[in-house]
Order: sequence, then structure tokens, then C-alpha cells
Amino acid sequence: MPDDSPLVHLERHDDGVAVVTLDHPKVNALSAALLGQLEAIAGALTADPPGAVIVTGGERLLAAGADITEFTSGGEADGDEGPTADPANAGIVGGAFDRALRAVAAIPRVTIASVSGFALGGGCELALACDLRIGSTKATFGQPEVLLGIIPGGGGTQRLARLVGPARAKDIILSGRPVKAEEALAIGLLDEVVEPDALDTRVRERAAAFAAGPVAVHALGKRAIDEGLEGTLDEGLALEQELFVASFATEDATIGIRSYLEHGPGKATFTGR
Repeated sequence: MPDDSPLVHLERHDDGVAVVTLDHPKVNALSAALLGQLEAIAGALTADPPGAVIVTGGERLLAAGADITEFTSGGEADGDEGPTADPANAGIVGGAFDRALRAVAAIPRVTIASVSGFALGGGCELALACDLRIGSTKATFGQPEVLLGIIPGGGGTQRLARLVGPARAKDIILSGRPVKAEEALAIGLLDEVVEPDALDTRVRERAAAFAAGPVAVHALGKRAIDEGLEGTLDEGLALEQELFVASFATEDATIGIRSYLEHGPGKATFTGR
């Protein structure tokens, strides 16, 4: 498949929800080409943000992981017994993962991973780069890289540990075992689980609700949380104070405060500015 083939699709809807769909049959392997397209789409959603973003791979799976052939070099044609692990190629692919998933995480709106089936390896890391994860009862997560004799290279060791804690992350990453939907929900890897035929509707409902909210303030809240976790508690508290004050400069702050004083909580209609 040529590198310029559309492997990721972007649809913007009238309710403010943007849907990013991976389309790399049969298992949505996260090749360097796909990751490049994902990075570009995430950049476009940052430059011109929608109300909220859904990331999906379709009915069967989000993504089954990286394209393993891109990690190797050599082979029978070179007189070897087969392909060999190549650190140089691994660095190239790892860099593509890092750039693409950092770009997804940087989208200044709520991002929701819709997980209908497998989210393994890089697919799990893509879900981790989103703000929320909603899955069907058939969802299965995992970081099985250890079964190939390697470790995750798309943020799994860092984002998973921050989400579920270091001990659980070590168990999942160092065993390579699958994590089914029920366990994923219990440990915080999934935020919500629904029946498979209800997944699309539920994810769209949640995304549309976020899109109707004060989305400029969502960007400030995401920044406070994400950047705050990168530093000390004192640095995070200082950042929170800075962004707390900045939120009062939005149009929605005036709308929300005025609506609360006149009508009580939860009745404001926000503009997103």
C-alpha cells in the first residue's frame, strides 16, 4: 500500500464532534505511514480545534499494534536465516510513535478512545494518549511487546504507569498478558464499559456533551492536569493558579457565572470562547 494512501480518516460533524478513524486492514497495524498521517490529523485538530474528538478503529478493534516488519532488517535475501531486530529501524519507528501520540495528547479538546475489541501494543498506547477510554464488553487491552523480547516504545511504560499505578503497569507490561474489559474498568484503564451494540451511540453522546461545553476552558483544564503531572506539586499548583485566572478571561466564564447567579447551576449555554 503506498505511503500516501489514506490510512486515517477525519470527519467533522455539525455537533462539534470530530471522528478520527484508523483504516489499515486487516488489523490497523500502526505503520510509520499511518502514524505520520495520524500526526498530521492531530496537528490539524490542534490548529483548528473541534468541540471534542473520538478516536476509533472500527467495529472489530482499535489497533493490534505496530507493523513488526518495520523493526527488522536483513532476511533470506541477504544470506541470513531470517530478519533480525534492528535498533536503527526501531529508533525510526519509535520516533514516529512518539511524535504521533504526543500530537494526539496535545489536542486541546477532550479526546475519547472508542475501543470495540483489541487495543494491543501501539493500539493500547494510542488509547492511553486520549483523555478518556470507553469500551465494549469485548474490549481487550495489552502491552505484549515483552513476548517479542522488547518493551513498549509508544509511551506505554509512562502513560500506563501514570494511569493505573507503577505496580499494575509492571504486571501488564512485564507479563504481556491481556486485560479484558471488566479488569480494565476496575483498574481505571477503561472509564466506561457498554454492550457492543451501544458503544458508538454512547461515545457520540459523551463527545457531543463535551463539545457543547466551555471547550476553551477544557483546553486550560487539560493543560493544568497534563503539564502539572510533569513537575513537582508546587509547580503544578502554581500552573493551576495561572490557568485558573486565565479561565476568567474567557467569554464562557462570564456566561457561566451569570447563569449560576440568575438560574442556579448547570443551566448555562456556552459559546466555546
